[in-house]
Amino acid sequence: MASVQRSASLGKQVADILRQRIVLGELRHGDRITEESLAEEFAVSRGPVRDAVTQLAFEKLVRVQKPRGIYVVGLTEDDVDQLYSLRAALERLALERAMRVSDDSRWRPMLDAVARMTEAADKGDHTTFLAADLDFHTQIYELADHPRLEAAWRQYLPTFEALLEVTINHDEDLHDSAADHDRLYAVMRGSDIPTATDVLAAHLQGAHDRMTEELTQRLKTEVISNER
Repeated sequence: MASVQRSASLGKQVADILRQRIVLGELRHGDRITEESLAEEFAVSRGPVRDAVTQLAFEKLVRVQKPRGIYVVGLTEDDVDQLYSLRAALERLALERAMRVSDDSRWRPMLDAVARMTEAADKGDHTTFLAADLDFHTQIYELADHPRLEAAWRQYLPTFEALLEVTINHDEDLHDSAADHDRLYAVMRGSDIPTATDVLAAHLQGAHDRMTEELTQRLKTEVISNER
């Protein structure tokens, strides 16, 4: 049974748990869920459940079909393509603006995130690596000094957090990923914007490819399971 903390937004917590289940494939396309069952599972009223469903419907992860219920949409390869192409466009703009910043002190949080990723890779700690990875990319948006751009990133951040949890778990050894972030940091501190955007594009394409591979594997597993 899942549980939520009363000190935090209940709707957000319910949405985070459901989103993770959908992205991980624990809830699949076509699965039906109800407000009643969710409220009972999380021991909350229907208000937070409705808030969570509204958020997930915005993210196109569920579809509300009254009066029949709430249906899981899940993720398709097209969804993954859309999400990563959106992120690439947002992050390229953020990177180009961030590279105007010359104040070393403003770059320290990003460098610290790289250090935490390296330490987490040494320990094989995927959870800490995930948090540091997201912090690294969030810092790009903060350096961009573009509040609306940062708001767009934060709006989709929970979805990308769930996707990242899947993709980094493809890597038993996280050192290559840590090195990728270290290189991205280094090129961003320079003045060669085309090289920096190329490094960013390759980095995001790798995550996109790993997520696509995961979806393909799930489909194969489902087909085999249905044939039995």
